[in-house]
Amino acid sequence: MHWLTKPPVDGPRSMLLLRLMVGGVFFWEGLLKFVYVNQGVGRFTKLGIPFPAFTANFVGCLEIVGGLLLLLGLLTRLIAVPFLIEMIAAMLSTKISMYLGTSPLPLPPVPPQTGFWAVLHEIRSEYAQFMVVLYLPINGPGKWSIDALLDKLRARKLR
Repeated sequence: MHWLTKPPVDGPRSMLLLRLMVGGVFFWEGLLKFVYVNQGVGRFTKLGIPFPAFTANFVGCLEIVGGLLLLLGLLTRLIAVPFLIEMIAAMLSTKISMYLGTSPLPLPPVPPQTGFWAVLHEIRSEYAQFMVVLYLPINGPGKWSIDALLDKLRARKLR
């Protein structure tokens, strides 16, 4: 548990850029699941995901709250775990059927629409999100984060 709640905080300040990128994407994608039904319940229904209304709302809330946590650099390692699971599930549930040409979702507007190259093209944002979310718990949220501020406050309290 200590590993999850006390990440390294001595990383470069530029870690903020990674957190802004991935936290922002999760945050607005979570909002979109509530604003546009086709992005939430509708998409989950088409994909055959069990309990699509519950699952879409759960994932939407996770992305909004978790995205904000990443933006702030708070509980960075803890929120990375469900995001890694979510990204794997998202990639598997959408890209295998695209590879096979059986996707219930609209195919890309230009070739390649199915197969290996289509999957590589369409997986780019999920891949980038996954890699950043994998990187953050290893290297921490950086010096400009609430995790770093809390670490400083704990160190002062121990003196």
